Amino acid sequence: MLAIINGKVIVGDSIEDKAVLLEGERILDVCPKVPDEAEVIDAKGRYVSSGFIDIHIHGCKGFDIMEDTYKAVMTMSQYLLKTGVTGFLGATMTESIPKIREAIKEARRASNATAGADLLGIHMEGPFISGKYKGAQEERYMLEPSIKGFKEICGDNEDFVKLVTLSPELAGARELVGYLEGKGIIPSMGHTGASYEEAKAGIEWGIKSSTHTFNGMKGFGHRDPGALGAVLDSDIAAECIADGVHVHGGALRILVRQKGVDKIILVTDCMMAGGMADGEYALGGQKVYVKDGIARLEEGQLAGSTLSMDRAVRNILSILDISVPKAVLMATRNPAMLLKLEDRGRIEKGCMADLVIFDEDINIDMVLKSGKRVDV
Repeated sequence: MLAIINGKVIVGDSIEDKAVLLEGERILDVCPKVPDEAEVIDAKGRYVSSGFIDIHIHGCKGFDIMEDTYKAVMTMSQYLLKTGVTGFLGATMTESIPKIREAIKEARRASNATAGADLLGIHMEGPFISGKYKGAQEERYMLEPSIKGFKEICGDNEDFVKLVTLSPELAGARELVGYLEGKGIIPSMGHTGASYEEAKAGIEWGIKSSTHTFNGMKGFGHRDPGALGAVLDSDIAAECIADGVHVHGGALRILVRQKGVDKIILVTDCMMAGGMADGEYALGGQKVYVKDGIARLEEGQLAGSTLSMDRAVRNILSILDISVPKAVLMATRNPAMLLKLEDRGRIEKGCMADLVIFDEDINIDMVLKSGKRVDV
């Protein structure tokens, strides 16, 4: 038995002055007393949080999940622990069907051998998206949404796909959304030119979230609210890239004020340059130039980010007037709830003992993965 003591334990949106007891890979209890036989970790007044969950990350440390996938997953898994992430969805890009299919297959194979953060599945970003709002996605590989196309991409690994970003205004979107819903896969709205009415219809069909909200979607106008207006005027979850580049702080404050903390999910959308120096990289088969930590295509479009989740939490605290526990919800409980992960994203009896200890500035001091202390 292991006990974490003297910590500010984040339970829900509050802090409890209690010990967290661990037995094996699970949380045994959150209680005021520590059994005499327990091995003790002293948090020394620091925060004790559930491990972060990133549902939208393409790569880091020079690797991309679409290239050399097995090794990429292994590298990502190890590195992400250093940023407080204990579970993640690997995000694919809009490329050829065989390439996406092979990436999903190899990612699944790698997920059984990771020694760091758990690869929880795939976030399929495209190819069922709008060319007008393609961002850094490759237009020549974009497809009209279809159940047949989705099955062809997934092959025998359909159940490893947990979230699909698509454009609800495209022909065939309604049928695909319905199919994904039936399979327990989260349909998300992104890279979309949908009108307010088209986006609201997609939400009625079963779309549950908004991919990197504000970015890659039709913006808000007072006579034409667009896809963004539908996000604001609904209860779906909203991904946010809080790197200070993708979204202005004022826009984030408006989003949180309108949606509420419980509906915001921090994501990194990190590409292979995460954790690396400035220079030339790649994303989705396209050259990406990173300067001052900002990733762009040659034409100037943003191409993912180099953000890490610990920095995202730190940034959101500087942007919003909220408590640390509420900021942490956006990186823990909220993504877990979207993915229907009942034993992750919270410090409760029976949940996975995936924990992060950090200071007031969200500097990661310690990670426990499945109840075992990991050097970061």
